Amino acid sequence: MDKIAIYPGSFDPITCGHIDLIQRGKKIFTTLIIAIGENSAKRSLFSLEERLSMVKEATRGMPDVEVTTLTSLITSFAEERDAHVLLRGVRAFSDFDYEFQMALMNRKISPDIETVFMIPDESYSYISSRIVKEVARYGGSIAGLVPDFVATRLWAKLGKVEHQHD
Repeated sequence: MDKIAIYPGSFDPITCGHIDLIQRGKKIFTTLIIAIGENSAKRSLFSLEERLSMVKEATRGMPDVEVTTLTSLITSFAEERDAHVLLRGVRAFSDFDYEFQMALMNRKISPDIETVFMIPDESYSYISSRIVKEVARYGGSIAGLVPDFVATRLWAKLGKVEHQHD
C-alpha cells in the first residue's frame, strides 16, 4: 500500500533542516510530495518559481520525491493526490503551538488527513529560512545552513558579494 505524504511549506529558501526532514520522511513514506506555497503571513524573498527551482535542485536524485506548487488549501490538495498524511517539522515549542493549531484545523476540514510532526536533527534545530535570510542580509556566514547553490542565489538576490567563508 502506498503511503503518500505531503510536506507543505514556503521554503523561502530551502534549508539544510528542510532537506534533513525530506530525507528522513522518505524513509517512512513511499512517496513524499513537497508542496511549495505562499504564506499570507510572510513576504517571500524568492518568487514561487525560484523556490520551486531550488527545491527541485535540492531533491534531485531522490527517488519518489515530487516537488510542486500549492495553490489551494492543503487539505484539498491532499485529497486530490490521495495523500492522508501531512509532514511538518517542529523545531521548538513555538513551532509546535502554531503547527498544533494548523493540524487541528486541517483535521476539522478533512478528518481523514493526519499530521505527523518530525523533529529535525539537532544540528539543524535552530535553522529557519527567516534566520538564514537575516544572517545573509547582514553579511554573516550561512555555510552549512543551506546548500551551496542556495547560498549563491541568496547572495545574488540580496545584491551582496558572497561571504568569504561560504
